[in-house]
Amino acid sequence: MKIHTGRKLYSLKEIYMIVYKGMRSAPYISKARRNKELGPEFIERIMLAVTEVNGCEICSYAHAKMALETGMSNEEIHNMLSGIMTDVPSDELQAIMFAQHYADSRGTPDKETWDRIIESYGATKSSGILGAIRVIMMGNAYGIPWSSFVNRFKGAPDKRSSLFYETGVIIIGSLLIPFVIVHAIIASILRFKIIEF
Repeated sequence: MKIHTGRKLYSLKEIYMIVYKGMRSAPYISKARRNKELGPEFIERIMLAVTEVNGCEICSYAHAKMALETGMSNEEIHNMLSGIMTDVPSDELQAIMFAQHYADSRGTPDKETWDRIIESYGATKSSGILGAIRVIMMGNAYGIPWSSFVNRFKGAPDKRSSLFYETGVIIIGSLLIPFVIVHAIIASILRFKIIEF
């Protein structure tokens, strides 16, 4: 399993926005699934692609297991977690590449890339894709410090991290969640755009 060690960790401000965007977008995954536009394997490919970019050990483990349960092969999962996309179905490749771009840009993708996703997949499916990306980004934002915290006590600390960072995200990040929920609800009531550039 490939774990990134050079990627800058997310700040609390970034984590707040990642969770806010994730909560705003999560319902669109269910809608796309109900419309049979996103299947479980497609969703897991998105989750694995984002996790590969962010290097979240806990999420890699959990989503590798879920991907196996959807019927994906060990080889495809291993390849995706290594950044190799040769096994991705051609009709999903653009979405997977967008998912990687979204994670690599720390949640600020180019408008042109998003416009191409809408053009290729339509509004409902694209919103479901965005929802899947943002939900795993939430998992990664919290999973990375949790992984680092656990590994610290196993004698393998993350060189990018510190005990102060890990406990800060775990404690303060958890305390922020009620505020993020209220923020997301208000934004939904006021019909703010789901993605802005």
